[in-house]
Amino acid sequence: YAVGVERSISEVAKMAGISSRTLRHYDDIGLLRPARTAANGYRWYRRDELLRLQRILLLRELNVPLPQIRQVLNGDTDELPSLRRHRNHVENERDRLTEVLNTIDKTIADLEGAATLEDEAFFTGLAVRTQALHEDLTSRYGKRVREHIANAATVTADWSREDHERAADQGQELLRRLSFLRGSGVSPSADHVLDVMAEHYEAVRVFWPADAAAYHALADVILNNPDQRAMIQETDPELPPWLAEAIRAYATTRLGLTG
Repeated sequence: YAVGVERSISEVAKMAGISSRTLRHYDDIGLLRPARTAANGYRWYRRDELLRLQRILLLRELNVPLPQIRQVLNGDTDELPSLRRHRNHVENERDRLTEVLNTIDKTIADLEGAATLEDEAFFTGLAVRTQALHEDLTSRYGKRVREHIANAATVTADWSREDHERAADQGQELLRRLSFLRGSGVSPSADHVLDVMAEHYEAVRVFWPADAAAYHALADVILNNPDQRAMIQETDPELPPWLAEAIRAYATTRLGLTG
């Protein structure tokens, strides 16, 4: 591929499996500028733009929002190390999904009578997701998080399956209430939203005794951790960014976080 070769917007759209409208939108928001725009308004792309588009689409596969993608790409000056980081992230996600798929296959075999699956094995793969979250939290906030994780494990050590299911049901109900508020057009910093967020904060503290700063930082986890974002999107695809803003608002308004 010659560096100076130019591709039209329709060619690039076809190559990438997206629409020309998407490329125009990326240009409009400053995420992906074409190499040049001709006098007739046609956009033309070269190799550098194709490499940037590839990274944009990789990050979109990880459910990273467009504003966050722009920050990531604009902060990277060296393509290769950044791409390697993305590769590691994708590889970890592949391994997690493989583990979950194996669990599903074993469950199907058990139900068909082809094999017997121990009760504990039903949850293999789900534990992988929890471990991945712990690793994400540790990488973001340092080794001090490990003590919080250990405390949470102690709190839930004697929980029965019914206890876990009850907590999960309560969490889902809380997300549904927050989804209703978001869908009603309410600001995430409104007083009655923050009243509901008080329940969210207390629910979080059962598993992670987060202070104001740590709770504020949880907003980034919701936006950037694929598992956590996907879990919330199961209730409402539009909820994660709204919930992240509500978390930040609660941390600053009700918990007194400054700076």
